[in-house]
Amino acid sequence: MSRIQIACVGAGYWGKNLVRVFHDLPDVHLRQVCDASTEIRSAIQRQYPEVPITANYNEVLGDDALDAIVLAVPAAEHYELARRALERGKHVYVEKPMTLDAATSAHLVELAAERDRVLMVGHLLKYHPAVHMLHDLVLEGALGDLYYLYSQRVNLGIVRSDENALWSLAPHDISVILYLLGQEPDAVSARGECYLQPDIEDVVFANLHFADGKMAQMQLSWLDPHRIRRLTVVGSRKMAVFDDVESAEKVRIYDKSAERPQYDSYGDSIALRFGDVVIPRLQMAEPLKLECQHFVECVRTGQTPRSDGHDGLRVVRVLEAAQASLRQAGAPVPLR
Repeated sequence: MSRIQIACVGAGYWGKNLVRVFHDLPDVHLRQVCDASTEIRSAIQRQYPEVPITANYNEVLGDDALDAIVLAVPAAEHYELARRALERGKHVYVEKPMTLDAATSAHLVELAAERDRVLMVGHLLKYHPAVHMLHDLVLEGALGDLYYLYSQRVNLGIVRSDENALWSLAPHDISVILYLLGQEPDAVSARGECYLQPDIEDVVFANLHFADGKMAQMQLSWLDPHRIRRLTVVGSRKMAVFDDVESAEKVRIYDKSAERPQYDSYGDSIALRFGDVVIPRLQMAEPLKLECQHFVECVRTGQTPRSDGHDGLRVVRVLEAAQASLRQAGAPVPLR
C-alpha cells in the first residue's frame, strides 16, 4: 500500500507536534515542511534532516505528487492557504478555528465538496478517548436527560496578541459541547474584559442557549492562577466530569441526582440521591496521533472526518456569535 504524501505548513508552537506525528506515521511520507521563520526551519532541519524544508508556500502547492496539506499557521491565514490548497486539488487538514468568520468557512466547505477533497479541522478533543466515553454515556442514556454542561479552560499564559481568549481557547470546548448535545445553540451570550492588552479579551465567560432548554457555559482565560481543563456534564440520573489535567483518572462518573417526586408531599419537594463515584478504565492513546491517523484514513478511503468542514463551520458560527455578544455587552446573539 502506497504511503500518503503530506506537507506540513507551519511548524511553530503547535505545528511542530503535527510534524512529529505525521513524520512518525508508517503510512505517511512527510514530503515537505514549510515555515516562514528561519529559526523554526533550522530547528526542523536539525531534527528531520531527510525532510525538505522551504519558506515558500508556492513550492508546496506546486508539488504534484503531494496528496494533502496540513495547516498550522495563524488563524488569520487559514482561509487563504486552505482555499489555495483545495483549488490545487489537495486534501486539507487545518487547525482550529477553521477560519475567522462563517462566510469563509462555508466557502471552504463548498470548495472541498466541489473538488471532492477531504477537509478536516483540528478539533483535537473529538479524538480523545475520554470524550468518546462521555459521548457513549450520553448516547446510551446512562446520565439520563442532559440538563447542562460547563467547561473551564484557564491557565496563566499563553497570552496571545493576534486573537483573544475566546478564539484561542473556546474552539476545544465548543466542539465537544456540540458533539455531546448533537445540536447547535439557538443563541449565544458572552462577557469578557481586556486587562493586559487593548481590545483583546484575556478572560471570557460565554453561555450557549439551546432550543430544548439545555445550556452550556464556558470559562476561558489565560490570566488565572490555576491550570484547569475540565468539563462537567449534569444529567437527570448521573453526572460526569472530564478532567484533562489529571494524568490517570480522566473521567469520573457521579451516581448523584435530584428529582421532583411525581406526587404531592409535605416537606422537601426535591429528592436528592447520593451514590458512588466511579472512575472507569480508559484505553488511553495520544489524541493527536489518533486525529492524524484519522485524517490519513479519510484521505485514503474518502470517508467523512469526524471533525469535517461542516463541524468546523458550526464551531465558527458559535465563535462569531459569541464575539458579537462581547461587543454588545453580553447581549444574546441568535444563530440564524
